[in-house]
Amino acid sequence: MWRVGIVTASDKGARGEREDRSGETIRQLIHEPDFEVAAWELVPDEQKRIQEILIRMADVEGLNLVLTTGGTGLSPRDVTPEATREVIHREVPGIPEAMRLASLRKTPYGMLSRGVAGLREKTLILNLPGSPKAVQECLEAVLPVLPHALETVTGVFGDHGN
Repeated sequence: MWRVGIVTASDKGARGEREDRSGETIRQLIHEPDFEVAAWELVPDEQKRIQEILIRMADVEGLNLVLTTGGTGLSPRDVTPEATREVIHREVPGIPEAMRLASLRKTPYGMLSRGVAGLREKTLILNLPGSPKAVQECLEAVLPVLPHALETVTGVFGDHGN
């Protein structure tokens, strides 16, 4: 079972002015038998704070997968991709490309998402959009490959052979 962290970046959510429906959408989609939500944080759109949480979830808590929601748009306060890039060691560009493609099939606004994905040692960090609908569309597009990605990252899968 893969241990998952959810990080919601939302100024209004952190102030208690908005319910975290996007984080809840992730929790509903990420479920047993493959995944266990082991940590969940709701933070303001502050780059350093997001970075600290991503580092803690990866390095201290040893989570296999960290899914962020929010902060991937064009607003000046949308800094989740920048925070993620600061803490990952390698990008995994195909994951956000697949998510944007899935979004573009629904709306042209999908091209405005700036989410990234990457590895911090053996933790895969993935930025999802902030709306529950977009979270569902994007996560459903990549969810089937996440167990294989995590097996590869952690060495469970091993060599592909011929």
